[in-house]
Amino acid sequence: MKSIYSKFVLTTIAIILASTLIGFFVANTYYHQVMKPLNDEKNLKVAQQITSYIEAQQQLDLEKYLVNIASIGYQLYLIDETGRDRFFGAEFKNNQLLEKVKSDVLAGNYYHGMKEFPRETFVTGFFANELRNTIGAPFKHENKQYAIFLRPDIKLLFNEVHTLLGWMIVIMLISSISLVVISSKFLVQPIAKLTSATKKIQEGNFNIALDINRQDEIGRLAKNFEEMSSKLRQLDEMRTEFVSNVSHDFQSPLLNIQGYAHLLEQEHLSQQDKAAYIGIILQETTRLSLLTKQLLLLTSLEKEESYSKAKIFDLMKQLKELVHKYMWLLDEKKVTLTYTIPPVQFYGDPALLYNVWENLLTNAIKYNRENGEIRLTVCDEENQLQVIITDTGIGMKEEEKNRIFERFYRADLSRTRSIEGTGLGLSIVYKVVSLHQGTISVVSEWQAGTTFIVTLPKL
Repeated sequence: MKSIYSKFVLTTIAIILASTLIGFFVANTYYHQVMKPLNDEKNLKVAQQITSYIEAQQQLDLEKYLVNIASIGYQLYLIDETGRDRFFGAEFKNNQLLEKVKSDVLAGNYYHGMKEFPRETFVTGFFANELRNTIGAPFKHENKQYAIFLRPDIKLLFNEVHTLLGWMIVIMLISSISLVVISSKFLVQPIAKLTSATKKIQEGNFNIALDINRQDEIGRLAKNFEEMSSKLRQLDEMRTEFVSNVSHDFQSPLLNIQGYAHLLEQEHLSQQDKAAYIGIILQETTRLSLLTKQLLLLTSLEKEESYSKAKIFDLMKQLKELVHKYMWLLDEKKVTLTYTIPPVQFYGDPALLYNVWENLLTNAIKYNRENGEIRLTVCDEENQLQVIITDTGIGMKEEEKNRIFERFYRADLSRTRSIEGTGLGLSIVYKVVSLHQGTISVVSEWQAGTTFIVTLPKL
């Protein structure tokens, strides 16, 4: 399996080579479309200047002059009306030239061999050392008709430049590939660290610290990865804590049921003792049933994205029934409850919302002080509904307020050990409120009380 490093290097090298080829073909097309006609025109002017000078100088030594012209960077081919021909300067690799072309130039016409040179994939119009890739021009000298064919001697004019360009291309390719290999190593190194961190998470180690200080996408990915590992660590801690809490909550009533079941096996128990033992067993099974129902409810809420049994119901009636249901507990805890509940018809899932009010009210009772107070207020506004429950209980610390809605979380056990609960109630409340597209917030002061504010939109 190829690593991302090798894939990146190979892909980048392929891009460099592809870009080079594309650039070459674009340049080649530009040469054929634009540069080749201009090159033909430029060399035609050179040929015209040479022939004009020859015709103006009747005492000119033609061969000596053409030798001088060739020495400054031209390849020449001269033919006269008798068919005698001569070459000056560097040799042509291909001396083939149609007789029709020769006779046509001798007849006084110009030959545009550069412009009409065949279109090929390479810049052959500039580098092809062929006689047909020349400019042909007619002239007269000492009463004889001549035709001269010329082209620049590329090797003579550009030999050093050609070598320099070649080395430049080679060095550029080597440098580019080397820099790609090095830069890719630095680019892929953080990804390798992320891969290693992923393996640690797979092994259950969530204490991840990535030494990646970058401001690009990889830097943001590393930061998000660290935040994810931190949340996973919190979830793992909550899971462990939840298993411990639930195990304790299951074990305690089960041990009681088992113990009192053994006591019921005794033969000489009075009817009063039997009734007491049976009552305790029924009470413990009720606790187990409640815990199981909460677990099932939370699981079902996690799978849902909306409430499915919504309807218009009387919220005032629902809240008053809830208050009457727990009057006995209020009396037992010596807690005073006052409420302000206007008539409200609300659209939502009454069963789920009843669970919200019940959890918040029972928490306000359980965590309150003796002779404490609870205020239940409903604010019916135009676009939303607010249910506010305030108690004068033990309150919460700041770190607890930030986590009370997390699944499986329970507050400080050292001060709540005597209070029954699974830590699931507020998780259920938060999920139900979210399903109704609402919000829940908490205001609490340590040892001074807590206020829960549930805000639900009117849909």
